[in-house]
Amino acid sequence: MARLFGTDGVRGLANDTLTAELALDLAVAAAHVLAARGEFEGHRPLAVVGRDTRISGQFLEAAVVAGLASAGVDVMLLGVLPTPGVAHLTASLGADLGVMLSASHNAMPDNGIKFLARGGKKLEDAVEIAIEQRLGQAWERPTGAAVGRVTTHPTAMEEYAAHLVRTIEHPLAGVTVVVDCAEGAAHASAPKALADAGATVIAIHADPDGTNINENCGSTHLSDLRAAVLAHGADAGFGLDGDADRCLAVDAEGTVVDGDQILAILALALEDQGKLAKNTVVATVMSNLGFVQAMKAHGVGVRQTKVGDRYVLEAMNISGYSLGGEQSGHVILRDHATTGDGTLTALHLVERMVTTGLSLKELAAVMEKLPQVLVNVPDVDKSRADDDAVVAAAVAEEEALLGERGRILLRPSGTEPLVRVMVEAPTEAEAQAVADRLALVVKAQLAF
Repeated sequence: MARLFGTDGVRGLANDTLTAELALDLAVAAAHVLAARGEFEGHRPLAVVGRDTRISGQFLEAAVVAGLASAGVDVMLLGVLPTPGVAHLTASLGADLGVMLSASHNAMPDNGIKFLARGGKKLEDAVEIAIEQRLGQAWERPTGAAVGRVTTHPTAMEEYAAHLVRTIEHPLAGVTVVVDCAEGAAHASAPKALADAGATVIAIHADPDGTNINENCGSTHLSDLRAAVLAHGADAGFGLDGDADRCLAVDAEGTVVDGDQILAILALALEDQGKLAKNTVVATVMSNLGFVQAMKAHGVGVRQTKVGDRYVLEAMNISGYSLGGEQSGHVILRDHATTGDGTLTALHLVERMVTTGLSLKELAAVMEKLPQVLVNVPDVDKSRADDDAVVAAAVAEEEALLGERGRILLRPSGTEPLVRVMVEAPTEAEAQAVADRLALVVKAQLAF
């Protein structure tokens, strides 16, 4: 049976693969699994539930609440709030479980359910598997006073925004920023946090109607953000996604500052403050070689993981690192958050601008991005990608030609029957030529 839980909860087309019935069953199963693990012992269990702005979030929220309350769990509704906001309030309110209804940067028809453990941390894989196995099992229903109560927490957004502001030490006065809220969960909290921290804020795509989340806006469509930064003469712009756990930036000239550059800026900021744990930053194997070279030049170590913010976070938690992230804009500041937080990232980038007196463009220049080419080779046996001798020899030959001037990464897709060939080189033409040559070898050798 295929796993329900992916790398970031359960996602699907709302009211098709992700139904109210499934949401209710998942909530009941989660309550039973946590109870069996002793998480609720000695007290009435409490769950907090938040959602993004998708219209489907309303009926899915109702289903999750019904499931939890029928299983004897008290529920506190947080309303529309970013994923990192739900994580923060799961911890600050002492909840046993957090639930976020969102499909992040996916298109509006999709939705998702993400469970958070006590403290606002992601559930362990073993717990997710146990929840799946518990679905559909018979259970004894509580009655009378034993059923869960449902309340609202009307100050959730304000409490989360205040927490964000407390994480910086210097006011952001004198800086003008544009924030693209992606018509999503941070449409209220992101502009408020940045303004309360002292910045002058222009918010765009901050009028969600339930159907326009991520629609040609936010971190996956930066053209409106770039235009707004230039039109308003802003110092920087920040593009969030639907649940605001990621952030990409734009400098005053409209040039995109990606997750690698953001990580580099924040790594050096933390290093200057003596707060970069073990003098190491965590990134994925897809991070640009220019990032690794820049960190090496400044004496900062780089720990690289598989692609996915869950792997970044896992490495951070195991080894105690304080900063990690992905090229896509997931940045985890572990001293302040248990997950990626786009607004938190924006606040700390602007603070770095204020404390150094440098523009975002000048800060991003700490690393030089090498041209990166990605070629997907479809319809091949990806299971043999790591073991084929001819492919390995071809990669080794190309690596020898590139030397330290570039990098090759060949990896099977996690979801499709294809192999990804990524090449970085001093010029895009050279990177493309290397990638094309390797793609031909992969296609010939790994054909079904």
